[in-house]
Amino acid sequence: MKLSTQEEYGIRCLLHLARGGETVSITIPEISRAEGLSVPNVAKLMRLLRIGGFVKSVRGQSGGYTLALPANQIKVARVLEQLGGSFFGPKFCDRHTGSMETCTHSVDCSLRALWTAMENALQTVLGNTTLQDLMVPECDMTQMLDVRSIGRTTSPVTTA
Repeated sequence: MKLSTQEEYGIRCLLHLARGGETVSITIPEISRAEGLSVPNVAKLMRLLRIGGFVKSVRGQSGGYTLALPANQIKVARVLEQLGGSFFGPKFCDRHTGSMETCTHSVDCSLRALWTAMENALQTVLGNTTLQDLMVPECDMTQMLDVRSIGRTTSPVTTA
């Protein structure tokens, strides 16, 4: 399983806007410099994020991009879906039939059950994580995810 560069960079661009505040307009060149990305790449990402309703753009001398919603209302799952789709969507099996019209495992497929469980787990974590949540230091995010995903507040005990 891989996270695409488009998904990674798109989230980074949104985080940059969120850290700038809800009223500060940030230009594509500013985002490009801050994130170490090319201007054309940032322009493409911002277009996709604007189409998805995550950012809004303002033209002119004091123009640029701002978040279209408060950071605490932007779910990571929705952003990733806009930028690259889901891990295991409803059409997945239709695209992986091999050389046949329908998959030979279309009636009984243990892989489908596994991929569905993985998609559900991803949606649980990503659907409960907002852009605001991601604005904390890594150690705080790790603790938050531990509590959310497996309901624990400390690291597991290991025996030697």
